[in-house]
Amino acid sequence: MTATAPASTTRSNQSLDAYWMPFTANRQFKENPRMLVSAKGMHYRSDDNRSILDGTAGLWCCNAGHGHKKITDAVARQLDELDFAPSFQMGHPIAFEFAERLKAVAPEGFNHVFFTGSGSESVDTALKMALAYHRARGDSSRTRLIGRERGYHGVGFGGISVGGIVNNRRHFGSLLTGVDHLRHTHDLSRNAFSKGQPDFGADLADDLEAMVALHGAETIAAVIVEPVAGSTGVLVPPKGYLERLRALCDQHGILLIFDEVITGFGRLGTPFAADFFGVKPDLFTTAKGLTNGVVPMGAVFARDHIHDAFMQAPDGAIELFHGYTYSGHPAACAAGIATLDIYESRKLLTRGAELAGIWEDKMHALRDARHVKDIRNLGLIAGIELASREGAVGKRAYEAFVKCFEAGVLIRVTGEIIALSPPLILEEEHIDEMVDTLRKVLSEVA
Repeated sequence: MTATAPASTTRSNQSLDAYWMPFTANRQFKENPRMLVSAKGMHYRSDDNRSILDGTAGLWCCNAGHGHKKITDAVARQLDELDFAPSFQMGHPIAFEFAERLKAVAPEGFNHVFFTGSGSESVDTALKMALAYHRARGDSSRTRLIGRERGYHGVGFGGISVGGIVNNRRHFGSLLTGVDHLRHTHDLSRNAFSKGQPDFGADLADDLEAMVALHGAETIAAVIVEPVAGSTGVLVPPKGYLERLRALCDQHGILLIFDEVITGFGRLGTPFAADFFGVKPDLFTTAKGLTNGVVPMGAVFARDHIHDAFMQAPDGAIELFHGYTYSGHPAACAAGIATLDIYESRKLLTRGAELAGIWEDKMHALRDARHVKDIRNLGLIAGIELASREGAVGKRAYEAFVKCFEAGVLIRVTGEIIALSPPLILEEEHIDEMVDTLRKVLSEVA
C-alpha cells in the first residue's frame, strides 16, 4: 500500500511565474513541471510521491548520495557558531582546516587551495592565475588562452570564452579576446562504442603546435581542458592525448589547466582525473563534489611553482588581486569537511574503480537498443548517443529524458546524448534499473 505523501510534498497550485529557471525551456517546463521535493541515498522523491532513482548525482555533484545528516549537522553547528566572516585581510579557522584536508587528498605537489563560490568562478580564477603567473615572472607577453571545441567551463565570460559549446557563446556578443580552440576529440568514424579510452586521436593534441606556429609560444599563457568532457556529452580522451598535451605545454612554457569540476572527487575511481591519467596539470578547478552539492562552493588547486611565483611580491602587497565575498564561506567549509569524512569512511574516492567494469559492461549492453549510435564510458560516467530525427536534433533524447523521469529514473541529456553519472554509493541493482528503464524507454520513443 502506498503511503500518503506529507502535505509539504504533494502537488500544489503555487505560481511558477516568478522563478526564471537556468538552462531550461521555461514555458515548456511550466506547462508540465517536474518537481523534486526530497531526497535520500540514491533517490529523489517527486511532488506526486514517486521515488526517482538519481542517475546523475543531482547535476554531477551529489557524489555521496543524498540526505547525509553528518553534513547537515556540521553546517547547522557552523552557522550557530559563525555564520559568516570576511576573507579579505581576515581569516576564520575552518577555511584553513578545510584547505589542509583538501591538500591531503590532492595529487602530490598541489599544496595550495584558493576557494571560490562555484565551478564557473573556479575557472575564471584559474585563468586569471595563469595570466598573473606569467606577469609575476616577467613574461607579460603571454596573454593568449587556449580552450577546446565542445568544452564547457561554466558561464562566466572567461569560461564561455575558452569554452566551445556554441549555444553558450552565441548570444552574448564580444567575449575575451586572444582566445583560440583546439579541436575536440570526438571521432565516431574510428572510435564508436569504445570501452574506456578510445584508441585513436592522441594526435589531436598536436593542434597546440599549430597554434604555437600561428601565434608564437611567447604569447600563449595557458591551455584549459576537461580531462573528460562531461557537459557536452561524455567525450573521453584518446589514449595518450593528455600526456601529449602535457608534453607540448612543457616544451613551450605554457600552463596546463584541468577543469575537474565534474571529474573531481571520485568520479573516475580515483580522487581526481589527474590521478587516473597520471598527468599533472599546473592548476585544476573543482566544485560540485567538493561539498556534495550541499552548499555552493568551488576551489582551485595550484602546484607549488604557481603559488610560489606570487609570493615574491613586496612585503605587505596583495599577491593576487582577486577573490570573492564567499571565498571560504564557513558553512561551505563545514559541509566540505563533513563530505570528505564521508568520502573517507565509505572509501568513495576509489569506489568507482570497483564498479567500473560492471558499469562498462552493462552500459555497453545497450548497444543494440533502439536509436543508439554510440556508447562511451569511463569510471562511473557514461554517454549514450542517439541517432537524430531529421531536422529535429535533440528532440528524441529530450523525450527519452521525460519518459525516464515518468518511469522513475533521472537522466541528463545534452543535444542527442544521454549522460549518466550516478552517486558513487550506487549498487549493481541501481545500474540494472537504469539500463532496463533506458532500454524500455528507447523502444517506445519514436
